[in-house]
Amino acid sequence: MREAGLDALVLFQPEAFQYAIGAPAGVATMWGRAGAAIALVPSDAQHSLAAIVSDHAAPVVMQRAPDVEVRTHRIWIDGVDLSGVDTISGIDGAYRGSGVGGLRPETFDRSACFHLLADLLQEKGLRDARIGVDLEFMPAADFEALKTSIPSIRWVDGSLVLRRLRAIKTPREIERLRRAAMAAEAVLVRMMEAVSLGASVASLSAAWKAGAQEAAATGGFSLSGHWDYISVGPDLSNSAAKVTPGALIKADVGTLVDGYSSDGARTVTYGPASPLAQDIFKALETAFHAGLDKITTGNTFGAVHDAMLRSMRRDGFGEYYRGHFGHSVGGGVGIEEWPFFSSGNSEIIEADMVVALEAPFYGQNFGALMIEDQFLVTPNGTQCMNNLPRGLRDLAKGSV
Repeated sequence: MREAGLDALVLFQPEAFQYAIGAPAGVATMWGRAGAAIALVPSDAQHSLAAIVSDHAAPVVMQRAPDVEVRTHRIWIDGVDLSGVDTISGIDGAYRGSGVGGLRPETFDRSACFHLLADLLQEKGLRDARIGVDLEFMPAADFEALKTSIPSIRWVDGSLVLRRLRAIKTPREIERLRRAAMAAEAVLVRMMEAVSLGASVASLSAAWKAGAQEAAATGGFSLSGHWDYISVGPDLSNSAAKVTPGALIKADVGTLVDGYSSDGARTVTYGPASPLAQDIFKALETAFHAGLDKITTGNTFGAVHDAMLRSMRRDGFGEYYRGHFGHSVGGGVGIEEWPFFSSGNSEIIEADMVVALEAPFYGQNFGALMIEDQFLVTPNGTQCMNNLPRGLRDLAKGSV
């Protein structure tokens, strides 16, 4: 932050809030408006983190992040502690005694939240500071209201600073992503076991989903979500497709642990793949390894893209072009996070990044092929978070 000339970051996106504070932002963020949850991250380490959250979310925030200074605002949800109350007549007394009675807003009061932020900035000596906000998330109307509410602050876009902070993972984040990759791969095996002639996309997806929580429980943790993009056969958009001899089956899948998503993919067949499919897959394997060799600290994300595209060109794919060959993974809004392995990307690869490297090929009236693994970048290279073989396997030949 200091390098960017910022005195602090003020974060409104729910995922950014959880990243900074270490606790969920709460249900009042469901409308995608700024203010329901606010994280204050001062650049001076002597100042503590602070959070503005709803009175409904505050108990969880204070439990999970005991060192964070918390201010609360009211939302529409009414709740009261009824400890020791055993009659209806005692309920009003519980409201009065706990101070939670009175009017509540329809959803949440943005103005009240911004006033809490103004007080917090004043107390921390930041009332005239240069502060970055996550403008990639913040609605324009909310940003205008923020500037009007606290006009003394020099508000600037802090999105790039936040991106770069989030690209380097903490040990806790790395563990979440490692667990997510482990669960996704275990369930991918479950899906492959369900592959047979006549099996539908829906049945393969169901097999994948059925085993997701079970796989996590076996590992001693729980999942906060899962997703899959499974295609079967030559029509890539046919959700009713069924497995036929030699059909390509591509599974791009992930699970989420505390909001952190894994991303990995494998391609299999049931019966021998066509010679063309085998040739394409061989080229993808070569490109994948060419890119992997370039994932070293100090190299650029663009160098990985260049190596993979050059490899495909050498194998005869003169018109093939990918906008990116992978990306960072984490706890963002989508599965794919910045930075990307894209052409000309000058962002530097650093230790403790977690990235997904992918080599896909999509051919309508042919099928999809894809290799994707997740890697932790270390000072000495990479550490793969996946264990399944990457090859194009014929599942008709035996067990997974």
